[in-house]
Amino acid sequence: MCGTAMVIGATGLVGREVTNELLRSGWKEVRLLTRRLLDIENGRLIQHLVDWEHLDEYGELFHGVDALFCCLGTTIKTAGSQANFERVDLEYPLKAAELAHRAGVKQMLVVSAMGANSRSRQFYSRTKGRMEEGVSQSGISGVHLFRPSLLLGERDEFRRGERAAAFLMTRLEFLMVGRAAKYRAVKGSTVARAMVHIAEASPPGIHVYPNDVIQALGLQ
Repeated sequence: MCGTAMVIGATGLVGREVTNELLRSGWKEVRLLTRRLLDIENGRLIQHLVDWEHLDEYGELFHGVDALFCCLGTTIKTAGSQANFERVDLEYPLKAAELAHRAGVKQMLVVSAMGANSRSRQFYSRTKGRMEEGVSQSGISGVHLFRPSLLLGERDEFRRGERAAAFLMTRLEFLMVGRAAKYRAVKGSTVARAMVHIAEASPPGIHVYPNDVIQALGLQ
C-alpha cells in the first residue's frame, strides 16, 4: 500500500479521475483540498474545504503527504479574465508547490498542457509554461509535468468549444498516424492512470510527459 496522496483540483475532469484511481490503487490516505465536496464515500478519503485565496492558512494539511497531484485548471471564458485565469492556473499551483516543499512533500505531479512554453506568444501556453518553470524551481525533489492534448470525459461545466473539438478529433482519429499521433485526444482517466503510475514509481528529478507518453503510461 502506498502512502498519503493529496489532490488539488479534484472537482475537475482529471482531478476526479485521479482521486478515483488513487482509491482503487490502494493508497493509505487520499486527501483533497477542494472548493466543494465530492460525492464519494470511502474511509481513506479525507476532504477539506479551502479558500484558495488564503491557501497559506492550510499549510499544515500538506504535512505527511507523499505525493501532491495538482489538477487545477480553467478557461479564460470561465475565469472571466486573463488575471483570473492566471490566479487559478499559475498562482494557486505555485503557492501549493511552496507549501508542499515547506512541508517536505517529495513528489508533485501536475497537469499542464501540450505546447506549454513560458516564451510563447499565446497567453494560455505562456501561462502554463510559467507554471511549469515555477513548480520546477520549487525545491521539490520529484516534479512531474504532464502535457496532455485535448481531454476527453464528462465535465461538470459545459465547454462548447472543447466538446466540438472532441467530436471532431474522435471522428478523425484514424487519420492521426505517424507524427500526428501525438496530437490525439486523451481520456481524463488515461491521464489519471499515467499520473498514479509515476507517483508509485516515484523517480526523482524533473520530468516532462508529452501526450504520446501519457497515452502509453495510461494503458499499462
